[in-house]
Amino acid sequence: MNKFKIFSLALVASASVAKAQDINQAKKAIDAEQFDKAKSLLKSIIKAKPSDGEANFVLGNIYLNQAIVDSAKIYYLNGLEAADKKNLNYIGLGQLDLDAKNAAAAKANFDLAAKDMKRKDVNEFIYIGRAYMNSTNPDYTNAVAVLKRALLIEPQNATALLAIGDAYHGANNQNDAYKSYRDAFTADPTLLRAKMQLGVLLKGAKSYEEAIKAFNEVIAIDANYGPVYRELAETYYKWARNKPSTQQVNYQKAISNYEKYLSLTDRSIDSRMRHADFLILVKDYKALEAEANKMIELDKVNPRIFRYLGYSAYENGNVDIAIKSLEDYVKVPTNKVIAKDYLYLGFAKIKKGTAADGVVDAAAFDAGLADIKKAVAMEPLAVEDLGDFGKELFTKKQYNQAAALYELSANNTESKNYLNDNVYYGISLYYANANKEKTAIDAAALAKADAAFDRVLVASPTYDEAYLYKGRINNLLEKDDLIIKNYQEYINRTSAKGAEELAKPATVKKIVESYNSIAASYANTDKAKAVEYFNKTLVLDPTNAYATQSIKALK
Repeated sequence: MNKFKIFSLALVASASVAKAQDINQAKKAIDAEQFDKAKSLLKSIIKAKPSDGEANFVLGNIYLNQAIVDSAKIYYLNGLEAADKKNLNYIGLGQLDLDAKNAAAAKANFDLAAKDMKRKDVNEFIYIGRAYMNSTNPDYTNAVAVLKRALLIEPQNATALLAIGDAYHGANNQNDAYKSYRDAFTADPTLLRAKMQLGVLLKGAKSYEEAIKAFNEVIAIDANYGPVYRELAETYYKWARNKPSTQQVNYQKAISNYEKYLSLTDRSIDSRMRHADFLILVKDYKALEAEANKMIELDKVNPRIFRYLGYSAYENGNVDIAIKSLEDYVKVPTNKVIAKDYLYLGFAKIKKGTAADGVVDAAAFDAGLADIKKAVAMEPLAVEDLGDFGKELFTKKQYNQAAALYELSANNTESKNYLNDNVYYGISLYYANANKEKTAIDAAALAKADAAFDRVLVASPTYDEAYLYKGRINNLLEKDDLIIKNYQEYINRTSAKGAEELAKPATVKKIVESYNSIAASYANTDKAKAVEYFNKTLVLDPTNAYATQSIKALK
């Protein structure tokens, strides 16, 4: 799961002047991830006091955190016109520069923000450190450097310690992150996010039970601190994924904790979308469809809702709705399309075009395959999601269509399904040709199948069935030398497993197939060898008609 972007920069409090109660409430709402409430409070402050530059800055940060860049920039520019703390808005503009990969412009804006700082001020440094971290192009090295400047001035500043902990965490320096979080909570025991982050580190280290204990300690202090339930939900989800035997119980705990988190936020579109993303992870598509329909009632124009509708409609068997929803989403150039969008769109089109009775609509399949190829081009490891769908096509005996999917993953050695997908790729191509007339056999496809089993044997040298399939493939290609070579290799490897393996009915059947195929290959060049192998068949299967009749014909 993507790490939730930390937005606790709004926790920063002035070291010298007590803030207005309203802006403190807005900051508490932000920390509680109640963003709609915070926006409402900040807009009220700005309306009552347009000269409040900090309110504009904090409001801009909320919009930037939600990727509503135009609104963020408007508030930063408005904040520069304010009389009070207008310099903070240069930090917001600096983060926009970082997002645009313009580090020099960002540094210039950060310098403007810090230009008139008083000797004991630290807030600007903390905000700048957060900007380096929260950018879409994070720079944890510079974040740590600027936050150290804050701590030189005020070593026990809890928000600076929390921020540098986050910077160390982002840079995968977990030891210093742990120390910083611990010191932050010691400096300010009300700073629950610092204590919560100790649990986040344990979650990242896959110490799930210890992480849950840490989060429960936060709940013991304040049972209404919403973000900790989101972290609990993510922990149970990851535990379920890493230990499948716990999946049923832990997925349910993940869902219930996320519902608790939602109950403590303002159930804004933003929080609902995070919830929708989580429902995709735990594969609760009925709940996802219900959530998507609720979001449409609240916001009929937010395009991401079409993504959730598309995913859930597909999983719930409504392929027409899935196709329309996802096409409506991906066709808009400004929407941030991800590989999974094209993957689901492709699956939906193929599902619509491949009937259970085996009939295939070639145009629908080709359109779906084109979308899946777009997904793989965007994210090569998207092929890891193709296996189950390929098996579904294989089960319906739509072998060419299954092979077309598996071909996308057959050469991706980074895929966790590399071995399995190559097996199915080779088998699919074989069965697509197994019952064809000699003149209709696709020799090029069978060559690909043979190569797939070669890759299987490199990845798993003990996968003996590969030799069996290579024998079958070359049987279709009528390559006698390769038929003999591969079937004999299968016999040798299987025989080496001992009497118990050779006594299994399924093994006997495959050995008989191997003897008969080798014998048939020798029939035109070495009749004695052919008879020898047919006799081996009759030892295992005395009533085998093919061997009996072939021996008579050879005499």
